[in-house]
Amino acid sequence: MVRLRLDLAYDGTDFSGWAKQPGRRTVQGEIEEALGRILRLPEPPALTVAGRTDAGVHARGQVAHVDLDAGALGALDSRNRRGVPAWEPGSVEELDERLSAMRRRLAGVLPPDVRVHRVTVASEGFDARFSALSRRYAYRISDAPGGVDPLRRREIVWYNRPLDVDRLNAAAAGLLGEHDFAAFCKRREGATTIRELQRLDWVREDGLIVATVVADAFCHSMVRALVGSLLPVGEGRLTVEWPQGVLSRAVRDSGVHVAPAHGLCLEEVRYPGAEELARRAAETRRVRTLSS
Repeated sequence: MVRLRLDLAYDGTDFSGWAKQPGRRTVQGEIEEALGRILRLPEPPALTVAGRTDAGVHARGQVAHVDLDAGALGALDSRNRRGVPAWEPGSVEELDERLSAMRRRLAGVLPPDVRVHRVTVASEGFDARFSALSRRYAYRISDAPGGVDPLRRREIVWYNRPLDVDRLNAAAAGLLGEHDFAAFCKRREGATTIRELQRLDWVREDGLIVATVVADAFCHSMVRALVGSLLPVGEGRLTVEWPQGVLSRAVRDSGVHVAPAHGLCLEEVRYPGAEELARRAAETRRVRTLSS
């Protein structure tokens, strides 16, 4: 078996999120089907992803891994057409040639709203989900009176009231650190809502207001709920202290409105060095409590 790392990007507009669902178009479904097709497999292989994005959320720096029988890579070898066996153990250069062929063929069969930019053999111990140190998202908003540039309407949310970036940052500062983010998450059976929010700040750049959000991991809808709790503070409707008060109660608050999906993009997933991948994966699999 060989584990491959896939670095990919997608426009989430027309997808029902990452995770495969019966009867729905998903990023996972499209890529797995494409892999099965180019590798001539009877069943599509299963992907493991760094972060399961919701419907409408985009990704520029998503990471996934797939485990394949090494022999399946022989379907990518042009020598097959000349009668050479489908798989022969070869040099690093020959393996790189096959992986380059995989990327090219994926580009040929995938729809234009999802791209696999890089395919590599994963380092020992690598797990796209559990080995990750952090995920970085960006949320893009325009509060311009005339609305959003129509050519960027799929990635920018229009907020029809002026926003004060200083107020947004002051409120965001009270949310940083390791906490139970139950107030900003949809609970899942058996899953913890304890996370370490490492960065949450806002800047005005190129006519937009951009939030950068970094955590070791995120629970369902967490980024959009955090953004949604801060926007009324930015317009002056709620106090700077309000989001921190919601956090401290650790229960879902009806005053927290989840921001629209299309303003959110997964920009980067960070991993430790190769020697730390397995240890990080084992550490992440532990169910955390605040006392630990």
